[in-house]
Amino acid sequence: MQKGLQLAPMHRIIKKAGAERVSEEAAKELRKALEAIGLKIAKEALDFTRHTRRKTVKAVDIQIAVKKILKE
Repeated sequence: MQKGLQLAPMHRIIKKAGAERVSEEAAKELRKALEAIGLKIAKEALDFTRHTRRKTVKAVDIQIAVKKILKE
């Protein structure tokens, strides 16, 4: 069994974007892309957390990381 993001939400996201039908391969590719982006964001957020000498990653850390990562 695959750990991480489930495929059903990937299908829903693609359909929400306007697709009539979604292949299993498309859902798997979206999952891979979102996991990669999510990992980058989480690592960046952790850097902000450590910089402020905290152990807890907060929502603001994620928000800052998202802005930085999406600009790249």
